[in-house]
Amino acid sequence: MNNTVYLYVFDTMSDWEAGYLTAELNSGRYFRQGLAPAKIVTVGIEKIPVTTMGGLKIIPDVKVEECSIKDIDALILPGGNTWTEAIHEPILKIAGMCIEQGIVVGAICGATLGLAGAGLLDSRPHTSNDLAYLKLICHSYKGEEYYKAECSVTDGKLITASGVAPLEFSVHVLKALDVFTPESLDAWYGLNKTHESKYFYELMNSIQ
Repeated sequence: MNNTVYLYVFDTMSDWEAGYLTAELNSGRYFRQGLAPAKIVTVGIEKIPVTTMGGLKIIPDVKVEECSIKDIDALILPGGNTWTEAIHEPILKIAGMCIEQGIVVGAICGATLGLAGAGLLDSRPHTSNDLAYLKLICHSYKGEEYYKAECSVTDGKLITASGVAPLEFSVHVLKALDVFTPESLDAWYGLNKTHESKYFYELMNSIQ
């Protein structure tokens, strides 16, 4: 059975922040034996091309209003320049529903500002780019006591991350989806973090 992952796409999206994650989910190359690659569905405000921060054009597969949380295993919210704008309110409502239903929600960088502005971080352990900046931008934010100065934080099925930690973000999401064995995930992270060849061999051995 395939995991279905919604990837929210929009103008100015920080495409690299979900790059590690989408590559592994789509390829399934290091997944547990017998587990098929995930199905990634791009979700947009409208079904018209968006341009990422890297200049890539993406045509969303579905509109936000067509999303059904009954059919997904995760919602991924990359960063971008517009997360404090009202245009993202519909996807933030979906995110809130996913959190309530125990569906994985991964938010990195600017997307954490969106969650904070929607009140979704007021009572859950989380992180962002910087606490002072989060408080400055999101005047309604009340979750300071739950803020953790870490690269990425998991609270149940909610994962938040700093924009400079796409690798750690990916590890937390992959772990929440349980698509890698612990040995594969540790080796995958070690290889990408340290560039040491020993982790490549550990990774290859872990998927035999």
